Amino acid sequence: MTTVPRQDGTPVVALRAAALSYGDREVWSGLDLEVRPGEFLAVLGPNGAGKTSFVRALLGRRPLSAGTLTVLGRPAREASRHIGYVPQQAALSAQAVLRARDLVRFGIDGHRFGPRLFTGGVRRQVDEILESVGASAYADVPLGMLSGGERQRVRIGQALATDPRLLLCDEPLLSLDLHHQRAVTELIDARRHSHGTAVVFVTHEINPVLGMADRVLYLARGGHRVGTPDEVLTSESLSRLYGTQVDVVRVRGRVVVAGAPDETAAPPHHPEGRHERSRRRPHTTDGVRA
Repeated sequence: MTTVPRQDGTPVVALRAAALSYGDREVWSGLDLEVRPGEFLAVLGPNGAGKTSFVRALLGRRPLSAGTLTVLGRPAREASRHIGYVPQQAALSAQAVLRARDLVRFGIDGHRFGPRLFTGGVRRQVDEILESVGASAYADVPLGMLSGGERQRVRIGQALATDPRLLLCDEPLLSLDLHHQRAVTELIDARRHSHGTAVVFVTHEINPVLGMADRVLYLARGGHRVGTPDEVLTSESLSRLYGTQVDVVRVRGRVVVAGAPDETAAPPHHPEGRHERSRRRPHTTDGVRA
């Protein structure tokens, strides 16, 4: 179903002079950013630069240390019902019995207390959502038996179940092959075009979404850059950001970055020090990784 994108003049996300710190360590500061309805913002940066903290702030789970943040004109913690969240892939046991349709249903009524019944209306809604993300064929299959790409389709369905105004995707392409990366990104891109849903897409690899991203927020220890991919992903821009020579080359429509420091010095108590450092990658890369 196609609807007219929602354009009421209110930014979906607005940050003014925003800063976030952990103890004495400032993760990022002086961030001014607006995300409009239907916009696709890709969030890039090295390990420990604050991408996960940015996600937590938008979800209302981490307060800013300075500045302001609003989602749909209200504090982030009050706007959670308007946010669809696609988390990072998590390992699942093959014995996991939760079915695909169960996960989507939690997106519809997971906020409610008490027993949940599959009424006719809820079942139809779940079936429609599963069909929209191409997951009908495995609606009743336990999640532990699905491939990574199939699980991500179901997670996107769960995130869309409440008709969100903001779709927040935290590394949704990790561990997916190129075929499933393309399928997942096309689902997300189709949603923002059909419903005017704003997309904030945190990723280590810009190339799968390079043709979709309207703007890039690049976070690094030296500061941040906001602009179109052509403005931010240049040798001059990233060299200024890192304070050292960084080479950005475009090869057959792909972006290759070489020489950016691998910043992984987040302290152990820092959320990004716990899970991001477990997947360090060299920062001479085919594409932009963080």
